[in-house]
Amino acid sequence: MICGVDISSASLAVRIGREGAAASFANTVEGISELVAFCRLHQVDLVAMEATGGYEKQSFALLSEQGLAVTILNPRAVRQFALSMGRAEKTDAIDAGMIAWFAEVKNSQPMCLSPASQHHLRALVTRLRQLTEVHTAQRNQQRLITDPAVQASFTELLAVINRQIRELAAAIAALLAADPLWSQLDQAFRTIKGVADRTVARLMAEMPEIGTLSNKTISKLAGVAPLANDSGKHQGKRRVRGGRSSVREILFIVASVVGRYEPDFIAFRERLANAGKPPKVIRIALAHKLLVRLNAKAREVRSQFLHSQPNPSSQQSITA
Repeated sequence: MICGVDISSASLAVRIGREGAAASFANTVEGISELVAFCRLHQVDLVAMEATGGYEKQSFALLSEQGLAVTILNPRAVRQFALSMGRAEKTDAIDAGMIAWFAEVKNSQPMCLSPASQHHLRALVTRLRQLTEVHTAQRNQQRLITDPAVQASFTELLAVINRQIRELAAAIAALLAADPLWSQLDQAFRTIKGVADRTVARLMAEMPEIGTLSNKTISKLAGVAPLANDSGKHQGKRRVRGGRSSVREILFIVASVVGRYEPDFIAFRERLANAGKPPKVIRIALAHKLLVRLNAKAREVRSQFLHSQPNPSSQQSITA
């Protein structure tokens, strides 16, 4: 029994199965509690919801804490599924039913609730990235202004931003150092020349699965895996699409640095350039190679760490 949930900033439209019982609740703590009661009344086995830019986080956490199995789906995949089934109509109730139907057909599996430390790290890393972008924008704007009063305003604001950036960086470093697994992953990643503290923090925060998935799966998750486009005798160009844009962004930046220091990366880049590959293809290939290297190091660290744990309960917490 699957309950589909269509989430907006203010409400939760729910439906049992593709055309079962429907209801609507407020997207608040009280409304989510009513949703829990609704799911238990209908003996729901799985609650399926779409990723909606953050509006789903509270529902996912509270439902999981109440012991309900929850999965989060790709909204684009759900919409394409609906269109493929000839369901062009779109209302909250219809969307909730399509979400439940998609989860049923795809045999979606429950997702584990991340530990509080993971949420805290992701929040710190996200805020650091936001402040860094604001700092860059303010610096660029400052260069265009000569008025002394406005320059003083820029100086004051940049000082505040710099202070907060330093505080966030220190908090992230302390958080990574306090966790035994994160600390070992940090050390392992830094053995690659060009990989620094912010790269490690971004990977830990936004790709916690690293080291637990195959190279092919983790590459697709980041959106740096070239996808086949063949049909019969036709062999189309491999292209990348989807994935986690924030992770892909940092991989592109860091791979360009690693490509100037690591001998095998240098040789790999030269081999692709000599073969006439376009710069964009080389850029993606380097990012893919870097992610595979990081994933291999993370897999080795996790394996050693799990075997060093004194009891199974510790291993379970690390896997989660």
